[in-house]
Amino acid sequence: MFKATVIVTLRRSILDPQGQAVHHALHNLGYAAVTQVRMGKVVELWIDTPTAQAAERIAREAAEKLLANPVMEDFHVTVTPLDVATPAG
Repeated sequence: MFKATVIVTLRRSILDPQGQAVHHALHNLGYAAVTQVRMGKVVELWIDTPTAQAAERIAREAAEKLLANPVMEDFHVTVTPLDVATPAG
């Protein structure tokens, strides 16, 4: 059993108004050292496959077909093994 973490972010060429709003708010709170904010989403998938490579392939396919918009978003996948006794929720 593996957990695949898919991090989806807007492409650098795409305007990120939510990230800009958070950046502005952080500056208002005194965090002037923060120079840029990009918002995104994290999707965790518990995948029951015999190998990490198979789990990564499934996660990448899911990201390409459903989780990320290939026109506007990029994604990054990491896979970690899970103890079978680890609860999914």
